[in-house]
Amino acid sequence: MPSELDQRFDAVLAAVTGPGGRVVVDQDAEGRAIVANFPATLPMFFKTFCHLNGQVEAVIAGDERLTFADLDAISDELARALVAHHGVQKGDRIGIAMRNCPTWIVTYMAILKAGGIATLLNGWWQAHEMTHALELTEPKLTLADPPRAQRIAAACGPWPIVTLPIEHPIRTALQPLMEEGAPLETHLPDIVPEDDATILFTSGSTGEAKGALSTHRAVTTGVYAYATSLMVLLGIMQSQGEEPKNPPRTLLNVPLFHVTGEVPVLLNSFVIGRGMVLMPKWDAGEALRLIEKEKVTYFVGVPTMSLELMNHPDRERYDISSLTDIAAGGAPRPISHVERLQDSFKTAQPALGYGLTETNAVGCGNFWGNYAAKPASTGRAQPFVQLAILGAHDTHLGRNERGEIAIRSAANIKGYWRNPDATAAAFTPDGYIKTGDIGYIDDDGYLFIVDRKKDIIIRGGENISSAEVEAACYACESVAEAAVFGAPDERLGEVPVAVILPASGTDLTEEDLRTFLQARLAAFKIPARFIFASDALPRLGTGKIDRVALKTRYAA
Repeated sequence: MPSELDQRFDAVLAAVTGPGGRVVVDQDAEGRAIVANFPATLPMFFKTFCHLNGQVEAVIAGDERLTFADLDAISDELARALVAHHGVQKGDRIGIAMRNCPTWIVTYMAILKAGGIATLLNGWWQAHEMTHALELTEPKLTLADPPRAQRIAAACGPWPIVTLPIEHPIRTALQPLMEEGAPLETHLPDIVPEDDATILFTSGSTGEAKGALSTHRAVTTGVYAYATSLMVLLGIMQSQGEEPKNPPRTLLNVPLFHVTGEVPVLLNSFVIGRGMVLMPKWDAGEALRLIEKEKVTYFVGVPTMSLELMNHPDRERYDISSLTDIAAGGAPRPISHVERLQDSFKTAQPALGYGLTETNAVGCGNFWGNYAAKPASTGRAQPFVQLAILGAHDTHLGRNERGEIAIRSAANIKGYWRNPDATAAAFTPDGYIKTGDIGYIDDDGYLFIVDRKKDIIIRGGENISSAEVEAACYACESVAEAAVFGAPDERLGEVPVAVILPASGTDLTEEDLRTFLQARLAAFKIPARFIFASDALPRLGTGKIDRVALKTRYAA
């Protein structure tokens, strides 16, 4: 039976999206729900919500503070400069390779206003990982901070790069792009909802990152799914006579090149007029200081981040009573953490989300008392989202039956850039994205994830392909056999573990192999543990190494 909170949520959602409600819902050509009265393209999205929330502080980064109106005006100038001085045309891929900073946000906005496809490069990649992404997408230009610009220039080939001094205030940081400014009459292209907007990168079981391509409609639909949920929750609070004590502010502590940072944190903040307090890199002590100083109300990160806040020795020194919500996504949160969250953050309600890069982060949400009641679940479907559990031949299974989780919404990606085979494999004939996760939906509509179909390890929100790490190990001549799998970890959710059979006659050590891998893999992909075997690794009847047997033997 639905909980009282679920019943209230459904009633308020019906009012918000029904006749006379704030959100007008229609359908696209494929019969998927779309929001008809909000902008469906990102340039108009920025114009509309920067106007509505113009005087609200949008970005707080150290001593630099920018309003939404500032972001709109500066990104307009930069968009014209990209067109007038750098020849950016509609459909050009423009890479962004920076740490979190105001410049990242403004360049992202300007690329989309100029008609480009914002190509979000993972700032943690090593040279060969970055090279693969650049060769796949062939960006006309890559906008980078100095460390990443140097890395790309030194190791990734002759790709056009503009280095931006992001440590300086925004207008100084943008000078290498702005030149003498651009004429006000510079024409920016007309954009329609089905034009391509973004490429984000996602690891797959085959190893090399795929470029997930989204249209403007897909990205904005993803944003509106989150914004509508927040409207409903605010409506529930108001019906109970409660009002927020502080204006909304979020700590932007997850990377902007990840879909969580881009959609539910960055873009959603434009809709709800929420200030974003930027962190260049994660540090739990600094996060506590900023929460107190800037009266942050909303925190979201991978589960390890909230765990580090709970465990920080200085936590009691800070007043973090402004927090009203502490959410997680990107990785499973151990059930034991939920009660600890409630004890540690008396004013903040816990929440958990589930979505993919391929769904623009939308999927399910579990929040407040419902999360405490069902801490093993990732929640019910978000607004405008359809869930399915797939059996053999992509047939839809019933409640409480286990199968592959699939998601259908207008927020789903268009496909994988220049990879039609992967695109075809990702979608069902009726338009669902297959997640690769195994789960079931209970009688109350709550999704439970029980296993993963793909050989993907999720370490603190970062996807790691077992096949990719194994391939890097095999590049070492002293490795005869290698198998990589995920093992549970209290802090990070999962960590990669490698079982290695050294080549005959070698004296390979863990230190040797770690040093070898450091030049080939991003640090987060390097196994946390190496287990050296003395005999050949077990194999399946197909001849493949039996990863499941090794995981059963060694994961604990």
